[in-house]
Amino acid sequence: MLASGAALGLATVASGARAQSSQSVTTAGSSGTGARRLGSLEVSPIGLGCMAMAPGFYNPPPAREEMVRLIRDAHELGVNFLDTAEVYGPFISEDIVGEALEPIRDEMVLATKFGFSFNANGGYAGRNSQPDHIRQAVEGMLSRLRTDRIDLLYLHRMDPNTPIEDIAGAVGDLISEGKVREFGVSEVSPETLRGAHAVTPVAAVQSEYSMLERLPEAAMLDTCEELGVGFVPWGATMRGLLADNMNEYTRFASEDRRSSVPFFTPEALQTNLGVVALAREWAQRKEATPVQIALAWAMAQRDFIVHIPGTTKWPHLVENRGALDVSFTSEELAELNTSLAALPVVGNRPESAAYENQ
Repeated sequence: MLASGAALGLATVASGARAQSSQSVTTAGSSGTGARRLGSLEVSPIGLGCMAMAPGFYNPPPAREEMVRLIRDAHELGVNFLDTAEVYGPFISEDIVGEALEPIRDEMVLATKFGFSFNANGGYAGRNSQPDHIRQAVEGMLSRLRTDRIDLLYLHRMDPNTPIEDIAGAVGDLISEGKVREFGVSEVSPETLRGAHAVTPVAAVQSEYSMLERLPEAAMLDTCEELGVGFVPWGATMRGLLADNMNEYTRFASEDRRSSVPFFTPEALQTNLGVVALAREWAQRKEATPVQIALAWAMAQRDFIVHIPGTTKWPHLVENRGALDVSFTSEELAELNTSLAALPVVGNRPESAAYENQ
């Protein structure tokens, strides 16, 4: 289960800085509001991931009313981009988001994801992106989310039994009907992205990307830049590791999903804490926190990257937003990238996975 190796030896280690001058590399985008664009959607550069608001991921189930309040608090802080999926719960996260958005729906950009079948008890029953099933899934989403449209609809994981052209065409039909505004894909290969984009323009790709998992640098970030597609990382704080509150003795309960993630085995933690120490060093230099360094680092790599860090806690929400106050000069970014590339990482996927659907 453990996949180990040094950090990816990519030719584009400092790709985010290669075209920059010695001026500050901004993390909040180029518009006056600090917004970034995903297709036609203008979004806050740091949104809010709502996966952990459903039970079964990291923490005991949070109180529903607290999550509703947290989403509305995020809106008050300037967050206008929410990310959820039908499989979170299943359906629980979408239902919470729908309740929270009722009084502020027109001020928020809402993303959710399809791609799975569920049995009569609501249990996972495999991947399914047949066009008829997509339409059925979207009707359920609209009901749970208490809305008449989904701003960004992602293919959550590729269905090996359905051509990407059929999936993209089905979403294109929903866009024509006004039920969806933009199309996204998640954890697909560059080839699959191109196939989808040729049928229905893709606004965003969502994939894991962080200071520890840099696989998208192999090909996907360049492909997104070429096609004009936004990139939305998940796992940018490596499931809390970059919050700098773990050590080599940290262990996880069996119900915590990190107990089965290769980055968090006892052996992996001993190595991966080197990246945490680097983030801590830069946090001290920048009068920030390691989490803020992790988020600002990713946003500084490309100006089309939009974050969706998940949280169920108000202090973390405020801390995540604080990453917008962190910037790097091109020299600092190159220094940080060089230091990062020299550190070994245990648990990441092989570079060949950059060219495969996950």
